Amino acid sequence: MARSKEMVVLYPSPGMGHLVSMVELGRLFLQRGLAVTIVTVDPPYNTGSTASFIARASAANPGIAFHRLPAVELPPNPSSHHHEALAFDLLRRSNSNLLSFLRSLSPAPSALVLDFFCLFALDVAVPLHLPCFLFFTSGSSVLAMFLHLPSLDAACAPRSFRDLAGTPLSIPGVPPLPADHMCLPMLDRDDDAYRGFVYLADRIPDVKGIFVNTFRELEPRALEAVAAGLCVTDGRSTPPVYPIGPLITERKTDGGGECLAWLDAVPNASVVFLCFGSIGLFEAEQLREIATGLDRSGHRFLWVVRSPPSHDPSKRFEAPPEPDLGALLPEGFLERTRARGLVVKGWAPQSEVLRHAAVGGFVTHCGWNSVLEAVVAGVPMLAWPLYAEQWMNKVFLVEEMQAAAAVEGYAGLVTAEEIEMKVRWLMESEGGRRLRDRAADMKERAAAAVGEGGSSRAALQELVAQLKRGEENGE
Repeated sequence: MARSKEMVVLYPSPGMGHLVSMVELGRLFLQRGLAVTIVTVDPPYNTGSTASFIARASAANPGIAFHRLPAVELPPNPSSHHHEALAFDLLRRSNSNLLSFLRSLSPAPSALVLDFFCLFALDVAVPLHLPCFLFFTSGSSVLAMFLHLPSLDAACAPRSFRDLAGTPLSIPGVPPLPADHMCLPMLDRDDDAYRGFVYLADRIPDVKGIFVNTFRELEPRALEAVAAGLCVTDGRSTPPVYPIGPLITERKTDGGGECLAWLDAVPNASVVFLCFGSIGLFEAEQLREIATGLDRSGHRFLWVVRSPPSHDPSKRFEAPPEPDLGALLPEGFLERTRARGLVVKGWAPQSEVLRHAAVGGFVTHCGWNSVLEAVVAGVPMLAWPLYAEQWMNKVFLVEEMQAAAAVEGYAGLVTAEEIEMKVRWLMESEGGRRLRDRAADMKERAAAAVGEGGSSRAALQELVAQLKRGEENGE
């Protein structure tokens, strides 16, 4: 006999963007009659304020149980300088703790939902006969790439993607992707991070279903290619795919009052918002170029500034100190732009800022949560990718989704001239107006997808029904 309320365990990676999306997924499951437990691990590197976020999420969602796995010991000198390799090592070593926790649950959970980084836990689920699902927190275009990665890896061997700079990679369902626009940790096939990505990509077909944080109207071609099984070429089947997004945090957050009060006092659609994710950092020279470009553009701006990255290898995974704006920005910049600009240190309530009527453009690092927040808010984007899968996202956003224009020079130093020109283009030109119209259209499509009768609402209902059937079917 089926239980009246099946419990689903969600296992996010320690990255802030992954954690935020997984909590939103938990809220949706809770609203639809599932019991939810979220298992977390402490990040071994700076990924934003995850501890405080979990505390707020737990207080705001008393129906969700949070469990933190015990810390594991990691090697003192990582072999890779990419934080993704450190995350892989952490999550692999946490398997035994996860197994102990899952065995302690009574009644037993009906399903385990894994972040991509956490697919190592597929081995944990085997002795428990626990069905596993993947929650893919990026878009379906990136999912198509990962499903096809084992084929790309074999085709490119022994060369690395970095060696193939400029060579377009053919991936079903997405536009030609320059090889050097693969995830930064994947450019060198001899790096532990690369090997981790290939291993996890090869495990995706082992899950029972894939939930994707996107919606059909945003990425129809990629979703069709994935669902048709075109991306997996080794004879294995592609699991069912459920596009259930956009999943973003829309509730008000503590803090950020200065930003919102400032926006309240300026005209609608007059502000360019610049924000680059929870760990996006620029060198001091680049910060000065941004400041000079904003100064010359003549447009209003709201800019989140963080301190430059440390070049001390022992501190590369630590959070940067609070920025000294007077030392980092050009002399007189803050005074000259005081009437039309606001510079904030470290953090702003991004989702709330994007939904404010005063914001008319968004300069973004192309992190997927940020992309979805802009889409939901109907704000046109200037794409400035920095790390992780963001260079890929930039290609898909500009060429496939037509939701952004690229800031040129992102592979090195973006000049003040480029920043001034692109801000003016976005806010003044006919091309910028067309991009704003496209953003407004996608806002309506996003709202329709999650609304009554929408594509994402239907996909969510279907997967919840499958999760609830799991115990009845003896899976």
